Amino acid sequence: MTPALTFSLGLLLLALFGWYFATERPAGKRWLGLVLTVLLAAFCIEQLTPPDKKIRLGLDLQGGTSFLIRLVPQTDNGITPDLLDQAVEVIRKRVDQYGVSEPVITPQGTDRILVQIAGLDTKQIEEAKGQLQRVAKLEFSIVDESTDLEAVKAGQAVMDPSLVAKPFRPSKENPDADPREILVKRRPALTGESVTRAFAFFDQQGYGVSLELDAEGAKVFDEVARQNRGRQMAILLDGEVISAPVLQSDHYGGRAQITGNFSDKEARDLASALENPLRVPVKIEETRSVSPTLGADSIRSGVLAGVSGLVLVMLFTMAYYRFAGLVAVVGLLLNILLLLGAMAMFKFTLTLPGIAGIILTIGMAVDANVLIYERLREELAAGKSLPTALAGAYDKAFSAIFDANATTLITALILFWQASGSVKGFAVTLTLGIIASLFSALLFTRTGFRWMVEKFHLGKISMLDLVPKRKFDFLGMRRAALVVSLLLLGGSVAVFALRGGNNFGIDFRGGDLLIIDATKPVSVAEARNAIDDPNVVIQFEREGTKDMLTLRSPQGTSDALLAKLLQAFPDNGLSAVGQDTVGPQIGLEFAKNALIALGLGMIGILFYVTLRFEFSFALGAVVALVHDVVITLGIFSLIGGELSLVMLGAILTIAGYSINDTIVVFDRIREGLKNRESGPIVSLMNTSINETLGRTILTGGTTLLSVGALYFFGGAVLRDFSFAILVGIVVGTYSSIFVASPVVLWASRLRGKSVRREVLETEALKQS
Repeated sequence: MTPALTFSLGLLLLALFGWYFATERPAGKRWLGLVLTVLLAAFCIEQLTPPDKKIRLGLDLQGGTSFLIRLVPQTDNGITPDLLDQAVEVIRKRVDQYGVSEPVITPQGTDRILVQIAGLDTKQIEEAKGQLQRVAKLEFSIVDESTDLEAVKAGQAVMDPSLVAKPFRPSKENPDADPREILVKRRPALTGESVTRAFAFFDQQGYGVSLELDAEGAKVFDEVARQNRGRQMAILLDGEVISAPVLQSDHYGGRAQITGNFSDKEARDLASALENPLRVPVKIEETRSVSPTLGADSIRSGVLAGVSGLVLVMLFTMAYYRFAGLVAVVGLLLNILLLLGAMAMFKFTLTLPGIAGIILTIGMAVDANVLIYERLREELAAGKSLPTALAGAYDKAFSAIFDANATTLITALILFWQASGSVKGFAVTLTLGIIASLFSALLFTRTGFRWMVEKFHLGKISMLDLVPKRKFDFLGMRRAALVVSLLLLGGSVAVFALRGGNNFGIDFRGGDLLIIDATKPVSVAEARNAIDDPNVVIQFEREGTKDMLTLRSPQGTSDALLAKLLQAFPDNGLSAVGQDTVGPQIGLEFAKNALIALGLGMIGILFYVTLRFEFSFALGAVVALVHDVVITLGIFSLIGGELSLVMLGAILTIAGYSINDTIVVFDRIREGLKNRESGPIVSLMNTSINETLGRTILTGGTTLLSVGALYFFGGAVLRDFSFAILVGIVVGTYSSIFVASPVVLWASRLRGKSVRREVLETEALKQS
């Protein structure tokens, strides 16, 4: 599909959406809903079917290496946007020599560049590191042959201040000799910025590099050659003389050659560096490498987890809600199609945490349907006809669905803004999943019911009802709940503080992570004896579908550790299938960004809930959020887990889920207050919590099913992720009942205001 056709279709869909919400005619809404669904589904299928439009896989799924490069400023001006853009283009050209398809080279912030290259083996990774970091400062300077350098060193002669001594690499005849020094003009005659092309060549003298200069450079070079014919011109690379040929002509026509003690690879690497010189030094702060084998394993485990979670949720939904559940399941499948189609259209990259985001979306997508169906149950119980009950259910559920998803969307967008790499993929899938679930639940399922009722004369819907009808005095237990929460919070903080730095993985404290596969397993004890270093943490972890040996060590040590193991166990078929290196500075920045993301998420939620509800409600929501995050971190720390970037995604997801559940309770409380229901505030809040109890149990259950599948089938990285979310779901369900609502009650009393009066005043203000 051409861009013009895609744009036109987008405008058509936008117009149809506007028409759908503007029209009041039932037949019009029915047909428009059907057309919108068919067009969107067809568009997504078209985006997914051509081979050139398939979803791009991240390096953790297809295998490859990721480098995070920092530009090191050499002046007080720091790294300017021009320097960053120039470095991106230089690195792009250097990466092109590896012939890989679709390398990712993008700026990160103001002074970093992310480079992702698929399909590099261990040897090529080391070569790439050298090439990416090479500055290649090229200079041409005339050699001074009149001054005796040895006499200058002995103090017997004075050196002209316009000269400088530079090291000269060993000659071919004696390659083991120490580099000697020669005197060259301090001010170069020409710099590498004039080089337009450089390429390796081979002749009778061996390998060399041929240079082509721009017009200005060619003019200057010929002028220097005329003035210094018969003299040596030193060619300096990064301050070292690599060749000093004699100027045998006064006209070179913009071409020059560098000869020296080069191998084939050295000549090619030098040509690449000279053709694409970096103006500032760079430092590789983070390296992450995954083998294609481990990537394929991750895909298998991710797909297995996704399919298992989807099947479990579908079976539960159809068993509990019967025909209405079947409609929800079709909406769920449409939700996944829309999500994948959007990823293909916008060329988003699917990562392993991205698969986790899809699986989590499966569980959360049913949430909106549960809200609608539980409202439908209440409307039918009030004696209303099915068409009237359906209209009432969708209208009354809308505000809770919108507010709950909006608060989750806030955390997803902040995660996308602050995160990097694979975690950003999780934020993308979560964001798209939220938008797709809103469409499938609010538009598609309602359209489906309209057709069934108005054209196929559906007159009755039956659903299971297993939630107890007993009215619990939840707020009557608020003081006991306060004691329990304070104990859990105190214990969580204590456990986290006692573990100290052990709470953080290499993403935050820096270091190396080496993942080793073997045809013949090596035990942890054998590996520990071979390495004999107490600073190295060695253990078995589940990676994909296999148990593999993992080593955590100080930064820059993984290559030496691998060499030791290969030497100690030559017949065990050891191979590095994953290798991460994170510098301590970037680790500190990750930690800072994690705190910023969490803080901004709380501020965004506080602002939104205050805007939509009242400050007392916003305070209750944020207190419940902090409560859930701290306790989840404490339990995760208690079992010996390590915080990573992927875990940051889990923590923010827990925050979003916690708010999602709390908002539903708040929406019901607000509805009761708006309807001026009589009775004490405590009694009204208790009633609202009991009325939403079925929804709380059911949505928590469906999310537990999908995340549980992720825990059992998702592999080591996603197991920690899913465990944190499982804990967060349980703690979040508890806090929405026993923490958020009591805080609203206490906050309003401390402020000397009535919650009822606040809500009614706000509603009156909205209507005026």
